[in-house]
Amino acid sequence: MRTTLMLLLLSISVRTIQAQQSPNEYNFWVGHWKVSWVTSKGDTITGSNFIEKTVDEKVLQEHFNDPSTGFKGTSISVYNPTKQVWHQAWADNQGGYYNFIGETQGDKKIFKTLPVTKNKQTIIQRMVFFNITPNAFTWDWESSTNGGQTWTLNWRIAYTRKQEK
Repeated sequence: MRTTLMLLLLSISVRTIQAQQSPNEYNFWVGHWKVSWVTSKGDTITGSNFIEKTVDEKVLQEHFNDPSTGFKGTSISVYNPTKQVWHQAWADNQGGYYNFIGETQGDKKIFKTLPVTKNKQTIIQRMVFFNITPNAFTWDWESSTNGGQTWTLNWRIAYTRKQEK
């Protein structure tokens, strides 16, 4: 009975989060961006990210580049109007692949993986977009090993819009 109640509450909670999503949720992200972050050694790295609308303007495609390491990645993000939720698939040149579901928490836009249990830990990865203005925002990559009760910051990137010439 308790499990059924918990699943019902989780379902209602997820529907509430998903209902807040819209087809224009990630329009702020479209454009050419200078991205920068500080490494664990204290060095500031600068890269680029270009996000474009494609496939009849229904899909966002990302092109991430870190010239300091040669790391490159791409994602496609799409809004599912039936479920009223965003989905993203990420792949990179190091063999990384993630499948995300979008949600909104207040002013934060989030892409989060489904929970995976490994070695008795429930692991979730997420990207959090916040402090969003027309020309800048902050992006955090976070992980949780306790099913999302607490989060650890793994990587913070400052985005600044490149000015058109």
